[in-house]
Amino acid sequence: MVYRRIIMDNKMEKRYGLPTAISMVIGIVIGSGVFIKGGKVLSLTGGNLLQGIAVVGIVGLICIICSLVFATLGSKYEKVNGVVDYAELALGPKYAYYVGWFMTTIYTPALAAMLAFFSSMMFLQLFGIAAIDFATGQVNPTAIGVGAGFLMLGYGVNALSPRIAGKLQVGMTVIKLIPLILMGVVGTIAGLANGATLDVLNYVNSPEYVAVDGSGFFKAIVGFAFAYEGWILATSINAELKDSKKNLPRALVIGALVTIVIYALYIWAMSIVGDVNTIIATWPFGESLPRVAFSTLFGNVVGTIVYVFITISCLGTMNGLIMASCRNMYSISIRGMGPRPEFFGHIDSQNNFAIKSSVLGMMLAGFWYAWTVMMWMGGPGLFGSVHGSEWFAWEPDEIGIICLYLMYIPMMIGLMAKAKDLNPVKRFVLPALGVLCCLFFCYAIWVGYGWKQCTGFLIFFAAVMFIGWLFERFRVKKAAGHKT
Repeated sequence: MVYRRIIMDNKMEKRYGLPTAISMVIGIVIGSGVFIKGGKVLSLTGGNLLQGIAVVGIVGLICIICSLVFATLGSKYEKVNGVVDYAELALGPKYAYYVGWFMTTIYTPALAAMLAFFSSMMFLQLFGIAAIDFATGQVNPTAIGVGAGFLMLGYGVNALSPRIAGKLQVGMTVIKLIPLILMGVVGTIAGLANGATLDVLNYVNSPEYVAVDGSGFFKAIVGFAFAYEGWILATSINAELKDSKKNLPRALVIGALVTIVIYALYIWAMSIVGDVNTIIATWPFGESLPRVAFSTLFGNVVGTIVYVFITISCLGTMNGLIMASCRNMYSISIRGMGPRPEFFGHIDSQNNFAIKSSVLGMMLAGFWYAWTVMMWMGGPGLFGSVHGSEWFAWEPDEIGIICLYLMYIPMMIGLMAKAKDLNPVKRFVLPALGVLCCLFFCYAIWVGYGWKQCTGFLIFFAAVMFIGWLFERFRVKKAAGHKT
């Protein structure tokens, strides 16, 4: 029997007002991405601070438009709770299955794996240990081991004690805002006062400045999409929101605008370093830039303490993704779809949680972790250099996010086709703008990373979707056999 969330009789309590909704949006969207991708954005734009701020604004505007489209869908059907439900409402259960299959096999575990390694990079920076030697292209085995440990610990805690994992997530959400606000406000004031910001702004007029081509700017846009990812999760609160038709769009817009301001201030405050070449030298991850900037502003001791907060923030984002990964296969199974739904939809009686779904999530994250450190980064002696082969050079977190935007397009078109009771703005204008935003992201990654990387990923994506189709076809045939 297919489980359909949209026809459930039980309704969630309307417990949240607008202030709570805004806080939830900000807490969900703001993560570790700005710490990881901030230095990368400044490096990709060649040290052009204003272009870096433009990247923050462009990606933020795209996310606002897309979130408003889903807010319209969510406020129309108040029982939805996540992107798979939106897909089901817009295009039916079959499309929802493939979106869920993508989220289960590629999107969530790949992002969790990347965050595990990024957390390792940040953690080792506290001890002055480089995770990657870019002169030789070698990944430090210590970094690989620490990241794998973080990943396994995260899945272990979530699977065996989901209640503790939830409490950790709340605490880490508060912690991640401290360095952002501290650096954004104090760093901006100090940079303007001592002239460091002016030096960085004037760099574009110096003989050293070399303007980057369009691919660098588009790479920065694609990379910084990671920092805003999570807005789709924020739309899932509509079932518990008072007057959701008005308050959900308000919360998304206000929350997104606050996020843009905080991110822009943080990127701007990185100019406290004063030396653009130091900023550019953090390429390609920028994991060392926050520590350099905080130490410049507050001294080594305080800078290191704040950097501990940043490391915890990365672990918090990883934990949030693992929380979703543990539940992904379960969310497919309770719809009666996918491989062995009766098995992966089982709830363990001891901890009242989907243990089998969690174990599968950990196995998939392990695959993506191996892919990340061994194939994308080059691994110790495997390819010998970072991005050794363009066909395998796609960065799993960034291209996975853009692929999800590609999957949003049919959902937005479905809204235009079906929502006949909406006014023209909500039915046509917003979804059309959303489609254009998604297409812009696709164009940005095609220009920024090239056709080989994009094609390589699409081939892999098609293979994974085909496997999902085989599982579903086998399940349907098996069910038909039992009926006869």
